[in-house]
Amino acid sequence: MASTDLTGRIALVTGGAQGLGEGMAYALAAAGARVVIADIQDDLGGKLAEALGADHGFVHLDVTDDASWAAAVASTVERFGGLDVVVNNAGVEITSLLIDLDPEDARKTFDINVIGASLGLKHAFRAMRPGGAAGRGGAVVNIASVAATIAFPGIAMYSASKSAIDRLTRVAAMESGKLGYGVRVNCVYPGLVPNRMGAALADDVARIGLFGSPQEAVEAVVALTPSGRLATTEDIAAAVVFLASDSSAFVNGAGLAVDGGMGM
Repeated sequence: MASTDLTGRIALVTGGAQGLGEGMAYALAAAGARVVIADIQDDLGGKLAEALGADHGFVHLDVTDDASWAAAVASTVERFGGLDVVVNNAGVEITSLLIDLDPEDARKTFDINVIGASLGLKHAFRAMRPGGAAGRGGAVVNIASVAATIAFPGIAMYSASKSAIDRLTRVAAMESGKLGYGVRVNCVYPGLVPNRMGAALADDVARIGLFGSPQEAVEAVVALTPSGRLATTEDIAAAVVFLASDSSAFVNGAGLAVDGGMGM
């Protein structure tokens, strides 16, 4: 039977220094992968890599910069001898009503969330395809959001960027298949997680007058969720491990909702 054992595989996680990325790093390591934390936060990322153990590492990565991607992937392959999994997790959410939209905030959102993931696919494909620096195929897991599947006020640019991740995932999976890269590409739609980003979102939607308080905003999300709770980091990380592993060997170009039914 297929297994979620990732022993012998090398996994790079963007935005891995904290939040969901940190949880994904721990889960991938627990499944046997050697994990490379890729982040602009050198101090946090380095400390996490040390906490994971000697078999893991950190590389500086600005996901919006093509040269930074090239260097991070090259460093990973040189140090660890390959690259099998890339998790495009790095992202940003800037809350705003459309009537108050700041173009610079919108550009930043798309630059990090969409261009960042696109460059991740570019360099994952180049390394993993036959003849590439790693050259043994693999899996890319993109992190979208339940915001791609629902109409929640105050997060239009974030929602649009995560909807783009859905389409990007499917086109990338088709290109990989047609061109024989041997790389599966899937995405995860996380529900709201009560971490720092989730708490900031609750604060922000209350601040701009959409809800009476952050707690009211959280209660509204739970009320929309058939499972009756918020997501946990562990929920999302488990889905990433599944999509990175042989247990999902015939899952390709798909989006896995881990949102308790909120987006159905």
